[in-house]
Amino acid sequence: MTDELRQVEAEALAAIAEAQSTAALEEADIAYLGRKNGKLSGMMRQLGSLPVDQKPLFGQALNEAKGRVETALSERKAALAAAERALREQAEAIDVTLPGRGRTPGRLHPLTRTFADVKQVFLGLGFTFVDGPDVEDYLFNFDWLNYPQDHPAMDEQDTFYVEGGAPSGQPGAWLLRTHTTGSLQGRNFSNLPAVPFRMATMGRCFRRDAMDETHSHTFHQIDGFSVAEGISLADLKGVLAEIARGLFGPDAIVRFRPDFFPFVEPGVEVAVWWNNRWLELGGAGLIHPNILKRAGYDTEKYTGWAFGLGLDRMPMIRYGVKDLRLFLDNDLRFLGQF
Repeated sequence: MTDELRQVEAEALAAIAEAQSTAALEEADIAYLGRKNGKLSGMMRQLGSLPVDQKPLFGQALNEAKGRVETALSERKAALAAAERALREQAEAIDVTLPGRGRTPGRLHPLTRTFADVKQVFLGLGFTFVDGPDVEDYLFNFDWLNYPQDHPAMDEQDTFYVEGGAPSGQPGAWLLRTHTTGSLQGRNFSNLPAVPFRMATMGRCFRRDAMDETHSHTFHQIDGFSVAEGISLADLKGVLAEIARGLFGPDAIVRFRPDFFPFVEPGVEVAVWWNNRWLELGGAGLIHPNILKRAGYDTEKYTGWAFGLGLDRMPMIRYGVKDLRLFLDNDLRFLGQF
C-alpha cells in the first residue's frame, strides 16, 4: 500500500505541475482529492481492510501525502491565478491616450418642437390642458358634438372602428378619434366645469385618408374652448390672433371666413397671413346651443367659443418641408437637419 501511495502522490504532484490553467488545476484537484472518486481520498477508505498494527502508520503516511498535494495545489493555484489576472488586465486595458469616441447629441423632433411652442402660447393665455384617449366612444366623438348620423359632414369623418362595440357608425361603437374636439368638449362638458373656464387638448387624430404630400391617416390637432358670460366671436378672434402672433410672429394676421361645423353656430374657417400667403389652420366658432344645453348650461346666460387647429402644417411652413410624410419616416438624414 505504501508503494501505491507514493505512486499516486507522484502522479498528483506531476498533474499539478503540468496544469496550465486554474480550470486544469481544478480537474487535478477533483481527480486526486475529490470526495467521491479522488484517488487519495479513495485510499483512505481502504484503511478498514488493513491489519490493526498497519493502520496508524498508513493513515499517517496518507495524511502527510494529502498535505503535500494540497500545498502544491495551493501554490500552483496562486501562481496560475496571478498569471491569468495579468493576461485579463492586459486584454481589458484601456489606452487613455487614444482620442474619445464622439456621441451624437439627441434632439427634438420638429413636430415635438412645434407642439411645445404651441403649448407655451396656450398656457400664457390661461388655458388648462387636459388629455383624452386615442380610442374614443362614438358618444363623445359624434353625438355630443351635434352630428346627425345621416349628415353629409359625417362623410369627412370616415375613420377606423374597433371591434367589440356596437356596429360601425352607431352609438356605442368605439373608434379611433377623428378629432380632439370630442375628447375635449364631450368628456369635459359632461363634468359641468365651473364657469368661466378655458380648456385645451393636443393629440393624434385618425381618418381613413390617403397618404400624400399634405395628408395622412394620422395627424395632430390642438383644440380649445371656453364658456363664460357674454363672450362672442370677437373674443374668439382676439384669442386666435394672440395665438397666431405667438407662433408666427408679431406681423401675423388672422382671417375668418364662414364655414360649417356641426358643433359650432356660427362657424368659421381660420387662416393666418404669414410669409405672403394665407395658411389655413382649422375651424372655429361659437359653441352650438344644443351642446351647451346638453351640458346643463343656461344658454340665455352663457355662451362659448371653440376652435380646432391642425398642427402638422405648422412645422411644414416653419421649416420649409414640402412633404408631410418626411415627419413620419424616421429618416435620420432628414431629422438631423433640425
